[in-house]
Amino acid sequence: MLNIFTLANGRLFQEEIESLEELSRFQPIWVDLESPTLEEKRWIKQYFGLSIPEDAMDEDIEESARFYKEDNGELHIRSDFLVADEDEPHTVRVAFILNLVNDELKSKGVLFSIHDEDVPVFRLLRMRARRAPGLIADAKEVLLKLFDADAEYSADTLEEIYDELEKASAKVLSGDVTDALAGEVLGAIARHEDMNGRIRRNAMDTRRAVSFMMRSKMLNSEQFEDARQILRDIDSLDSHTAFLFDKINFLMDATVGFININQNKIIKIFSVASVALLPPTLIASLYGMNFKFMPELDWAMGYPYALGLMLASALVPMWYFRKRGWLK
Repeated sequence: MLNIFTLANGRLFQEEIESLEELSRFQPIWVDLESPTLEEKRWIKQYFGLSIPEDAMDEDIEESARFYKEDNGELHIRSDFLVADEDEPHTVRVAFILNLVNDELKSKGVLFSIHDEDVPVFRLLRMRARRAPGLIADAKEVLLKLFDADAEYSADTLEEIYDELEKASAKVLSGDVTDALAGEVLGAIARHEDMNGRIRRNAMDTRRAVSFMMRSKMLNSEQFEDARQILRDIDSLDSHTAFLFDKINFLMDATVGFININQNKIIKIFSVASVALLPPTLIASLYGMNFKFMPELDWAMGYPYALGLMLASALVPMWYFRKRGWLK
Protein backbone atom coordinates (compact mmCIF):
# COMPACT_ATOMS: atom_id res chain seq x y z
CA MET A 1 0.00 0.00 0.00
CA LEU A 2 1.33 3.42 -1.03
CA ASN A 3 -0.08 6.48 0.73
CA ILE A 4 1.05 10.06 0.26
CA PHE A 5 0.32 13.04 2.49
CA THR A 6 0.10 16.63 1.32
CA LEU A 7 -0.29 19.90 3.19
CA ALA A 8 -3.26 22.14 2.42
CA ASN A 9 -4.31 25.07 4.59
CA GLY A 10 -2.13 23.76 7.38
CA ARG A 11 -3.82 20.34 7.38
CA LEU A 12 -2.45 16.95 6.38
CA PHE A 13 -4.42 15.15 3.67
CA GLN A 14 -3.99 11.50 2.68
CA GLU A 15 -4.20 9.98 -0.79
CA GLU A 16 -3.83 6.32 -1.71
CA ILE A 17 -1.75 5.93 -4.86
CA GLU A 18 -2.41 3.16 -7.38
CA SER A 19 -0.27 4.21 -10.33
CA LEU A 20 2.85 6.19 -11.26
CA GLU A 21 0.74 8.67 -13.18
CA GLU A 22 -1.37 9.32 -10.10
CA LEU A 23 1.75 9.78 -8.00
CA SER A 24 3.06 12.52 -10.30
CA ARG A 25 -0.01 14.70 -9.65
CA PHE A 26 0.90 15.49 -6.06
CA GLN A 27 3.66 17.28 -4.15
CA PRO A 28 3.73 15.27 -0.89
CA ILE A 29 5.73 15.94 2.25
CA TRP A 30 5.30 12.35 3.46
CA VAL A 31 5.21 9.08 1.52
CA ASP A 32 4.20 6.05 3.57
CA LEU A 33 4.79 2.56 2.18
CA GLU A 34 3.13 -0.30 4.06
CA SER A 35 4.32 -3.71 2.83
CA PRO A 36 5.32 -2.14 -0.52
CA THR A 37 5.29 -4.22 -3.67
CA LEU A 38 8.17 -4.25 -6.16
CA GLU A 39 6.07 -2.12 -8.49
CA GLU A 40 5.47 0.53 -5.81
CA LYS A 41 9.20 0.63 -5.04
CA ARG A 42 9.82 1.09 -8.75
CA TRP A 43 7.44 4.07 -8.81
CA ILE A 44 9.36 5.67 -5.95
CA LYS A 45 12.67 5.05 -7.72
CA GLN A 46 11.39 6.37 -11.05
CA TYR A 47 9.63 9.49 -9.78
CA PHE A 48 11.65 10.53 -6.72
CA GLY A 49 15.00 9.00 -7.62
CA LEU A 50 15.06 7.19 -4.29
CA SER A 51 16.23 3.59 -3.91
CA ILE A 52 14.71 1.74 -0.97
CA PRO A 53 17.31 -0.61 0.60
CA GLU A 54 16.45 -4.30 0.50
CA ASP A 55 17.15 -4.60 4.24
CA ALA A 56 15.08 -1.51 5.13
CA MET A 57 12.71 -3.42 7.43
CA ASP A 58 15.05 -6.17 8.66
CA GLU A 59 14.74 -6.84 12.38
CA ASP A 60 18.27 -8.16 12.82
CA ILE A 61 20.12 -5.23 11.25
CA GLU A 62 23.22 -4.05 13.11
CA GLU A 63 22.57 -1.37 15.68
CA SER A 64 25.31 0.80 14.17
CA ALA A 65 23.49 0.82 10.81
CA ARG A 66 20.15 2.01 12.16
CA PHE A 67 21.02 5.72 12.25
CA TYR A 68 23.30 7.07 9.55
CA LYS A 69 23.73 9.66 6.80
CA GLU A 70 24.46 8.74 3.18
CA ASP A 71 27.02 10.54 1.03
CA ASN A 72 24.19 12.06 -1.02
CA GLY A 73 22.76 13.68 2.11
CA GLU A 74 19.98 11.18 2.82
CA LEU A 75 19.26 10.56 6.49
CA HIS A 76 18.33 6.99 7.39
CA ILE A 77 16.58 6.18 10.68
CA ARG A 78 15.31 2.74 11.57
CA SER A 79 13.20 2.75 14.68
CA ASP A 80 10.78 0.39 16.43
CA PHE A 81 7.19 1.38 17.21
CA LEU A 82 5.08 -0.35 19.83
CA VAL A 83 1.88 -2.20 18.99
CA ALA A 84 0.15 -2.74 22.35
CA ASP A 85 -2.11 -5.55 21.17
CA GLU A 86 -3.67 -7.33 24.15
CA ASP A 87 -3.27 -10.82 22.67
CA GLU A 88 0.07 -10.37 20.90
CA PRO A 89 2.04 -7.24 21.82
CA HIS A 90 5.02 -6.57 19.58
CA THR A 91 7.07 -3.86 17.90
CA VAL A 92 7.15 -2.90 14.24
CA ARG A 93 10.39 -1.86 12.57
CA VAL A 94 9.97 1.31 10.49
CA ALA A 95 12.62 2.67 8.13
CA PHE A 96 12.65 6.44 7.55
CA ILE A 97 14.50 8.14 4.70
CA LEU A 98 14.74 11.92 4.49
CA ASN A 99 16.60 14.02 1.93
CA LEU A 100 17.12 17.64 3.00
CA VAL A 101 20.08 18.79 0.89
CA ASN A 102 20.05 17.19 -2.58
CA ASP A 103 18.18 19.67 -4.81
CA GLU A 104 18.60 17.48 -7.88
CA LEU A 105 16.09 14.92 -6.60
CA LYS A 106 12.35 15.32 -6.19
CA SER A 107 12.73 13.52 -2.89
CA LYS A 108 14.10 16.66 -1.23
CA GLY A 109 11.91 17.67 1.69
CA VAL A 110 9.87 14.44 1.54
CA LEU A 111 9.81 11.92 4.36
CA PHE A 112 9.62 8.26 3.31
CA SER A 113 8.51 5.60 5.79
CA ILE A 114 8.61 1.87 5.06
CA HIS A 115 7.07 -0.80 7.29
CA ASP A 116 5.41 -4.22 7.10
CA GLU A 117 2.16 -3.53 8.97
CA ASP A 118 -0.05 -0.72 10.18
CA VAL A 119 1.29 1.21 13.17
CA PRO A 120 -1.13 2.74 15.74
CA VAL A 121 1.13 5.80 16.17
CA PHE A 122 0.80 6.59 12.45
CA ARG A 123 -2.99 6.49 12.70
CA LEU A 124 -2.84 8.75 15.76
CA LEU A 125 -0.71 11.35 13.96
CA ARG A 126 -2.91 11.30 10.83
CA MET A 127 -6.00 11.90 12.93
CA ARG A 128 -4.40 14.80 14.82
CA ALA A 129 -2.97 16.42 11.70
CA ARG A 130 -6.38 16.43 10.02
CA ARG A 131 -8.03 18.04 13.03
CA ALA A 132 -5.32 20.50 14.10
CA PRO A 133 -4.28 23.06 11.47
CA GLY A 134 -0.65 24.06 11.67
CA LEU A 135 0.44 20.95 13.57
CA ILE A 136 2.66 19.87 10.66
CA ALA A 137 4.87 22.32 8.77
CA ASP A 138 7.32 20.11 6.88
CA ALA A 139 8.74 16.59 6.60
CA LYS A 140 11.00 17.05 9.62
CA GLU A 141 7.93 18.00 11.64
CA VAL A 142 6.21 14.78 10.55
CA LEU A 143 9.10 12.66 11.77
CA LEU A 144 9.35 14.57 15.04
CA LYS A 145 5.61 14.36 15.69
CA LEU A 146 5.68 10.62 15.02
CA PHE A 147 8.22 10.14 17.81
CA ASP A 148 6.22 12.48 20.02
CA ALA A 149 3.07 10.43 19.39
CA ASP A 150 5.06 7.25 20.05
CA ALA A 151 6.06 8.54 23.50
CA GLU A 152 2.46 9.50 24.24
CA TYR A 153 1.20 6.10 23.02
CA SER A 154 3.65 4.41 25.39
CA ALA A 155 2.46 6.66 28.24
CA ASP A 156 -1.18 5.74 27.58
CA THR A 157 -0.26 2.06 27.57
CA LEU A 158 1.56 2.47 30.89
CA GLU A 159 -1.59 4.02 32.38
CA GLU A 160 -3.59 1.01 31.21
CA ILE A 161 -1.04 -1.33 32.79
CA TYR A 162 -1.29 0.57 36.07
CA ASP A 163 -5.11 0.32 36.04
CA GLU A 164 -4.92 -3.43 35.41
CA LEU A 165 -2.34 -3.85 38.18
CA GLU A 166 -4.68 -2.01 40.56
CA LYS A 167 -7.39 -4.58 39.79
CA ALA A 168 -4.93 -7.42 40.38
CA SER A 169 -3.79 -5.77 43.60
CA ALA A 170 -7.38 -5.59 44.87
CA LYS A 171 -7.80 -9.32 44.22
CA VAL A 172 -4.54 -10.28 45.89
CA LEU A 173 -4.93 -8.05 48.93
CA SER A 174 -8.52 -9.13 49.56
CA GLY A 175 -7.09 -11.97 51.66
CA ASP A 176 -9.23 -14.73 50.14
CA VAL A 177 -6.84 -15.93 47.44
CA THR A 178 -7.52 -19.40 46.08
CA ASP A 179 -5.04 -21.29 43.95
CA ALA A 180 -7.22 -20.69 40.86
CA LEU A 181 -7.36 -16.94 41.52
CA ALA A 182 -3.63 -16.85 42.22
CA GLY A 183 -2.91 -18.56 38.91
CA GLU A 184 -5.11 -16.05 37.09
CA VAL A 185 -3.40 -13.12 38.77
CA LEU A 186 0.08 -14.49 38.06
CA GLY A 187 -0.80 -14.85 34.37
CA ALA A 188 -2.02 -11.25 34.22
CA ILE A 189 1.04 -9.97 36.08
CA ALA A 190 3.35 -11.81 33.67
CA ARG A 191 1.63 -10.20 30.67
CA HIS A 192 1.91 -6.74 32.23
CA GLU A 193 5.58 -7.31 33.03
CA ASP A 194 6.22 -8.26 29.40
CA MET A 195 4.38 -5.18 28.13
CA ASN A 196 6.20 -2.93 30.59
CA GLY A 197 9.53 -4.27 29.36
CA ARG A 198 8.53 -3.68 25.73
CA ILE A 199 7.58 -0.09 26.54
CA ARG A 200 10.93 0.51 28.22
CA ARG A 201 12.80 -0.87 25.21
CA ASN A 202 10.62 1.17 22.85
CA ALA A 203 11.30 4.34 24.86
CA MET A 204 15.05 3.67 24.69
CA ASP A 205 14.84 3.23 20.91
CA THR A 206 12.84 6.45 20.50
CA ARG A 207 15.39 8.33 22.63
CA ARG A 208 18.20 7.18 20.36
CA ALA A 209 16.30 8.23 17.22
CA VAL A 210 15.45 11.69 18.56
CA SER A 211 19.02 12.17 19.80
CA PHE A 212 20.29 11.33 16.30
CA MET A 213 17.98 13.96 14.81
CA MET A 214 19.34 16.53 17.27
CA ARG A 215 22.96 15.63 16.54
CA SER A 216 22.43 15.76 12.77
CA LYS A 217 21.56 19.49 13.05
CA MET A 218 18.54 19.02 10.81
CA LEU A 219 16.13 20.76 13.22
CA ASN A 220 15.42 24.44 13.57
CA SER A 221 15.43 26.07 17.00
CA GLU A 222 11.72 25.44 17.64
CA GLN A 223 11.92 21.82 16.50
CA PHE A 224 15.07 21.34 18.57
CA GLU A 225 13.18 22.46 21.67
CA ASP A 226 10.33 20.07 20.78
CA ALA A 227 12.89 17.26 20.53
CA ARG A 228 14.24 18.14 23.98
CA GLN A 229 10.69 17.98 25.34
CA ILE A 230 10.25 14.52 23.82
CA LEU A 231 13.42 13.37 25.58
CA ARG A 232 12.12 14.75 28.87
CA ASP A 233 8.85 12.86 28.35
CA ILE A 234 10.82 9.68 27.68
CA ASP A 235 12.80 10.20 30.89
CA SER A 236 9.51 10.34 32.81
CA LEU A 237 8.45 7.11 31.09
CA ASP A 238 11.64 5.43 32.31
CA SER A 239 10.92 6.35 35.92
CA HIS A 240 7.32 5.19 35.58
CA THR A 241 8.33 1.84 34.09
CA ALA A 242 10.73 1.38 37.02
CA PHE A 243 7.87 2.09 39.43
CA LEU A 244 5.66 -0.44 37.65
CA PHE A 245 8.43 -3.07 37.76
CA ASP A 246 8.57 -2.61 41.55
CA LYS A 247 4.79 -2.91 41.82
CA ILE A 248 4.79 -6.01 39.61
CA ASN A 249 7.49 -7.63 41.76
CA PHE A 250 5.53 -6.83 44.92
CA LEU A 251 2.32 -8.35 43.51
CA MET A 252 4.25 -11.36 42.26
CA ASP A 253 5.78 -11.97 45.71
CA ALA A 254 2.44 -11.44 47.45
CA THR A 255 0.63 -13.85 45.12
CA VAL A 256 3.32 -16.51 45.47
CA GLY A 257 3.17 -15.97 49.25
CA PHE A 258 -0.58 -16.70 49.29
CA ILE A 259 0.02 -19.82 47.22
CA ASN A 260 2.58 -20.97 49.79
CA ILE A 261 0.11 -20.26 52.60
CA ASN A 262 -2.55 -22.39 50.88
CA GLN A 263 -0.05 -25.20 50.42
CA ASN A 264 1.04 -24.94 54.06
CA LYS A 265 -2.59 -25.28 55.13
CA ILE A 266 -2.85 -28.56 53.25
CA ILE A 267 0.46 -29.80 54.64
CA LYS A 268 -0.67 -28.79 58.15
CA ILE A 269 -3.83 -30.90 57.82
CA PHE A 270 -1.79 -33.92 56.79
CA SER A 271 0.66 -33.30 59.64
CA VAL A 272 -2.13 -33.05 62.20
CA ALA A 273 -3.77 -36.19 60.85
CA SER A 274 -0.47 -38.06 61.04
CA VAL A 275 0.14 -37.00 64.65
CA ALA A 276 -3.47 -37.83 65.65
CA LEU A 277 -3.17 -41.34 64.21
CA LEU A 278 0.11 -42.16 65.94
CA PRO A 279 -1.44 -43.23 69.31
CA PRO A 280 -4.06 -45.54 67.68
CA THR A 281 -1.30 -47.03 65.56
CA LEU A 282 0.78 -47.64 68.68
CA ILE A 283 -2.14 -49.35 70.43
CA ALA A 284 -2.93 -51.47 67.39
CA SER A 285 0.72 -52.46 67.13
CA LEU A 286 0.83 -53.36 70.83
CA TYR A 287 -2.16 -55.67 70.62
CA GLY A 288 -1.00 -57.07 67.33
CA MET A 289 2.08 -58.64 68.91
CA ASN A 290 2.03 -62.45 68.92
CA PHE A 291 3.21 -63.13 72.47
CA LYS A 292 1.77 -66.28 74.07
CA PHE A 293 1.07 -64.73 77.44
CA MET A 294 -1.05 -61.55 77.07
CA PRO A 295 -3.75 -60.94 79.72
CA GLU A 296 -6.25 -59.49 77.22
CA LEU A 297 -6.19 -62.50 74.88
CA ASP A 298 -8.78 -64.38 76.93
CA TRP A 299 -10.81 -61.29 77.87
CA ALA A 300 -14.25 -61.15 76.21
CA MET A 301 -14.24 -57.33 76.12
CA GLY A 302 -10.67 -57.09 74.86
CA TYR A 303 -11.57 -56.27 71.26
CA PRO A 304 -14.12 -53.50 72.07
CA TYR A 305 -11.72 -52.20 74.71
CA ALA A 306 -8.88 -51.92 72.15
CA LEU A 307 -11.14 -50.19 69.61
CA GLY A 308 -12.38 -47.71 72.20
CA LEU A 309 -8.87 -47.02 73.39
CA MET A 310 -7.72 -46.33 69.83
CA LEU A 311 -10.69 -44.05 69.18
CA ALA A 312 -10.07 -42.10 72.39
CA SER A 313 -6.37 -41.77 71.63
CA ALA A 314 -7.25 -40.25 68.25
CA LEU A 315 -9.96 -37.89 69.52
CA VAL A 316 -7.97 -36.46 72.42
CA PRO A 317 -5.15 -35.04 70.17
CA MET A 318 -7.73 -33.70 67.72
CA TRP A 319 -9.56 -31.94 70.56
CA TYR A 320 -6.28 -30.50 71.81
CA PHE A 321 -5.29 -29.28 68.33
CA ARG A 322 -8.65 -27.64 67.80
CA LYS A 323 -8.47 -25.96 71.19
CA ARG A 324 -5.06 -24.50 70.30
CA GLY A 325 -6.44 -23.30 66.93
CA TRP A 326 -4.05 -25.40 64.87
CA LEU A 327 -6.82 -26.74 62.60
CA LYS A 328 -7.87 -23.34 61.25
